[in-house]
Amino acid sequence: MLGVTLTAALVAGTGTGAAVGAGAAGGEADLAHHGHVSLWDGELGVWLVSENHGPSDVHQATVRLAFSAPMAGGQELPAACLWSSDRVISCRTGELRAAGAADEIALSLRTAGRPEELTVDIRTVWRDGAADRNPRNDRHHVLVLATGDPYVF
Repeated sequence: MLGVTLTAALVAGTGTGAAVGAGAAGGEADLAHHGHVSLWDGELGVWLVSENHGPSDVHQATVRLAFSAPMAGGQELPAACLWSSDRVISCRTGELRAAGAADEIALSLRTAGRPEELTVDIRTVWRDGAADRNPRNDRHHVLVLATGDPYVF
């Protein structure tokens, strides 16, 4: 069911804020994603929290993480996430109340090789029909060096 829901959301919504089907929240929300990414010895950790600064609640949103390097195949993801390709993961946030945050999404991944660095693009691709007049805080491009250090976004 998760895959069908996420796939429908990703196909129907392009991140423009257009209403998607019956029950779309509409209104205006200010989604933001914060967290950190670490890379070491071919292991990649991503910790992400999505927030809604309001003023409207958002029933569901989808955040996409796109990596510059491919990930190793056969890796399981949390129930809220799915693979779009070997370089892209899409995750649903759950309900985001105005002035509220979703549960943390934590990913523990293996890269296909041992890159010395990679980039991660994080962005909202669907927000249940809500407009977001401040998209700068839900779009991040993070350079991650293979030092094991946390790169914060």
